[in-house]
Amino acid sequence: MTLSNQMNRRQFVKASATAAGAFAVPYFVPSTCFGANERVVTGHIGVGGQGGGNLSQFLNLATVAAICEVDTARLAKAVGTVAAKGNKCEGYSDYRKLLERKDIDAVVISTPDHWHALGTIDACNAGKDVYVEKPLSLTIFEGRKMVEAARKNKRIVQTGSQQRSSKEFRQACELVRNGYIGKLEKVLVGLPGPNHPGEPVADSDPPPELDYEMWLGPAPYRPYNKKRVHYNFRFFKDYSGGQMTNWGAHHIDIAQWGMGMDNSGPVSVEGTAEFHPKGWHEVTEKCRLTHTYANGVVMTVGQGQKDIPGGTTFIGSSGTVFVTRGKITTTPAELVETKFKDTDTRLYASSGHHKNFIECIKSRELPICDVEIGHRSATICHLSNIAAELGRKLNWDPVAEKFKDDDEANKRVSRPYRSPWKLI
Repeated sequence: MTLSNQMNRRQFVKASATAAGAFAVPYFVPSTCFGANERVVTGHIGVGGQGGGNLSQFLNLATVAAICEVDTARLAKAVGTVAAKGNKCEGYSDYRKLLERKDIDAVVISTPDHWHALGTIDACNAGKDVYVEKPLSLTIFEGRKMVEAARKNKRIVQTGSQQRSSKEFRQACELVRNGYIGKLEKVLVGLPGPNHPGEPVADSDPPPELDYEMWLGPAPYRPYNKKRVHYNFRFFKDYSGGQMTNWGAHHIDIAQWGMGMDNSGPVSVEGTAEFHPKGWHEVTEKCRLTHTYANGVVMTVGQGQKDIPGGTTFIGSSGTVFVTRGKITTTPAELVETKFKDTDTRLYASSGHHKNFIECIKSRELPICDVEIGHRSATICHLSNIAAELGRKLNWDPVAEKFKDDDEANKRVSRPYRSPWKLI
């Protein structure tokens, strides 16, 4: 197929759709097929909290044409923000209507975790590229299905674990990967305690601005409670996994990067955990969970542990690297000043997580936190929570993505969806 450089991107995508099966996955499209000034058109699903921050970023990088939000107050505010930039923006309460739009190139999903999988898979099937917030999934099974949908449809899917696009994290991982701390032996990942909503309140009717049925979606039905929705969803297992999936999806992700395990994971996990004594929320208050990898490296994920600082610490036979947002320290101290050699392994460099996504939409190169990477990092978060819940050692097969000889643990790899929602 011969292409003129004057053919714009949408013409190219339409023309190549029937021939897509002839190309290997991922499918690379030459950047010359995109007009130099042609802006990607985005639709946004969920604009509260992190979704609002993502919207602000993409307003500067793309043309925002549509917003879906189940809270009409948030929807009106977001549409107004886009309109103030001079863009025509339509509002929707059902994301499936947004996905029907042929003019939208990519969607940005910033919903609670229990909506990540369906939104991403449906978007990929609709021919949209996807930026989806971390953690990638609510369950391990969901994550694998998201990867399959991205590959089948040849879609770019960026996971919102944005620390990969910050230079201090890349520097830390390059020091580790190139042996500047000697042989890697241990990794420590420190997480904060839950900033939970406090003492429970009685259930009530949902506020008029919230489509609570759509907010629940595939999650089990239960009466509305203001301390379970919006930001507070993080502390209830129907929708999320606490700080393990909230901050773990950042710091564990960096641990995976530094270990060179982006396409794999540990072979066992064990440890201890504490939960709220009165059950005000369902996620860990404190924990110390150890993941062992096939190469002998041990990663300990700690919450409320005095010897594990917040962030990621790599411990080698001749030095250490500690990294968290805006800070990197080493032992010996001068190690942080290391000038990398031409022969050293250099990792994927991104000057901005949202910008990287837009660049990859045009180049068709995999983004810095591709869906497979996001899936593998989220999987470790889920393994941690399953081990914390069961309270015993679990043996994991990172290739088959199943627990070995443990039916009870394997039941937690996936969850049923509430009718009529289905994960296909």
